[in-house]
Order: sequence, then C-alpha cells, then structure tokens
Amino acid sequence: MPIIECVPNFSEGQNPAVIEKIASSIREVEGVQLLHVDPGFSAHRTVMTFVGEPEAVVEAAFRAIRTAAAEIDMRRHKGTHPRMGATDVCPLVPIQDISLEEVVAYAQKLGERVGRELGIPVYLYEAAASQPHRRNLAAVRSGEYEGWAEKIKDPAWQPDFGPASYNAKAGHTVIGARPFLVAYNLNLNTRSVPLANAVAFDIREIGRVKKIDGETVRDEQGKALRIPGTCPGVKAIGWYIEEYGIAQVSTNVTDLDRSALHEVFEAGRAAARKRGLRVTGSELIGLIPERALLEAGRFYLERQGGESVDKDELFHIATRTLGLAELGPFGPRKRIIELAAGV
Repeated sequence: MPIIECVPNFSEGQNPAVIEKIASSIREVEGVQLLHVDPGFSAHRTVMTFVGEPEAVVEAAFRAIRTAAAEIDMRRHKGTHPRMGATDVCPLVPIQDISLEEVVAYAQKLGERVGRELGIPVYLYEAAASQPHRRNLAAVRSGEYEGWAEKIKDPAWQPDFGPASYNAKAGHTVIGARPFLVAYNLNLNTRSVPLANAVAFDIREIGRVKKIDGETVRDEQGKALRIPGTCPGVKAIGWYIEEYGIAQVSTNVTDLDRSALHEVFEAGRAAARKRGLRVTGSELIGLIPERALLEAGRFYLERQGGESVDKDELFHIATRTLGLAELGPFGPRKRIIELAAGV
C-alpha cells in the first residue's frame, strides 16, 4: 500500500488548546496515524508528523490547515522562526510504494482545495514548484508575513492557487512535495546569535558571502561570490531559544546521502571549536529515518573500536553521542518513522 508522510508546520507553539484542536482534526481522519506533535515555545511553532494512504493524508492535511486558519491570527503572531502563515509550510513526502512525482499530484490537489475552499493564497514548492524561483522554501518565504502585503502585488509572486490578495488573518501557505528532510538543531554553550550564525554559515551548503576588508567580493557580472560550507544538502541559521537559554544552529538536512546526521554534528563541533564554543548536544524536530540513527551508531561504535551490536545498542550509542536527550526525553522507537508508523 502506498504511504506518504505529511509534516505541516503551524504558527502556534504556546497555546496547548489550539495545538490540540489542530491535532484532533488530523486524528479524526480514518487511515491516518498522527505520529508526533512537537511544539516550540520561542519559535511559536508546532511541527506535526502524520502518515497514511495518500487520499487520507490529503484530507487530514486540509482539515488541519482549515483548523489552523480558524484558530490562529497572524496579526498577533511573533516568534523566532521565519513564517508567512497560520499553516506556514505543508510538505508531502513519499514513504512507501509511491514516487515523488506521484506525490506532486497530491500536493497540487491539496493546494487547489485550500485556495478554493479556504481563500488562502497557496504557493507550491520543491518538486511541486510551478516555477524554478519557487522551488526553494526560503525564497518563497522571503519577506515573511509582514512583507506579503506588498510581495503579492509582484507578478512574479502571484499564488498558484487561491486569491491573489493579502490574507491578513491566515497569511499564506506553502505546499509541496519533497524527499525526506530532517530538522535537526545543534545546541551551543552560548546565547550569542552572531556566533551561532557563524557556525551555521560554516556548515551550510550555501556558506557565506565572500568579503575582503569588509567589502563583498563580486564576479564580473556583479554577483556576490560565496565561500561554500562543509555540508552539502544542508540549510542552517543561528537563533536564540529563550526557554532553553541557549543559542542553536537550526539545520534542515535535505539529503542524508550527501550529509549524514553524524557528519552534520561533527561539522558543527569543528566549526564551534574554531570559535571557542562547544556543541553540548542536539535536538531532533519531528521524526527520522531508521538508517540515520543506525549510521550514526555504527560511526561512533567504530570510533570506539567496538564490534557489531544489535539495533537497540546502536540507537543508544547514537542518542548518547549526539546528545539527543539533552533538552528532553528522547525515545528512538518513538522518533524513528518506520518503527512509529509500523511500516
């Protein structure tokens, strides 16, 4: 049976009653499993993860977006995470017996219904993007909620679905199809956002703008040159999380084949060390493929000179070495998507 995952991000992380209403609208759809609800107080954002047969997932996603639009007022929303709508982003991800191209059709179906029935401007991104400049989520979200009253007037930023007008209460929503993405944060022993950004720029694929004596270096066409980071397929920024009292490097690992989880952790440690900092642990947002933790466990077991062990021991080694339980309990069998979903 084909199975897809949906990982919507809602612009509410502080009101448990609203979060539960959104979660309940997902649970009420037959054939869908809500696997994880991950609220962030400072980010003022909640990430939910659910899986199921494609039609059921699309129905659950629509109901969740409808509930979020009714319960969240973006005119009063403030948080540390970039955002543009009550349902900020809603990706669909192939998990079993379905291709990314097939998932694109479901993203389009969901986007059309949200725009038509809820009156929310919808933009398609990643594999579902209607235009090349819309593939990257950061490019679509640029300007955030506050900038969209003007941005939507630009012909280049007319929505794919829904009204071409500013929705002050619900904002705008980005819907797409993409491969599995791991949202993964590195905890630093500092509260400095500039230092966290410096580490982020060292490791993210896009790196940083090249400068000499404070001046941006440009090519013959006037385009700014960049110094690439150490981790391909990784996006990263630095921020401060008030409830933990620390700065983090917030990353999206978009391709585990190009940058494994433990490689991102080790690159972060090296970049932090150069600045007199230490990565004290890490935080996983949402769920993760089993192989990512197994690969990390094998990597650190080999460093220890250990021999072959079972999966549970590898999960334990990875969890302890990456410091995944530093900020709260971490149960591998509840956070590994294959085990949580029973697929």
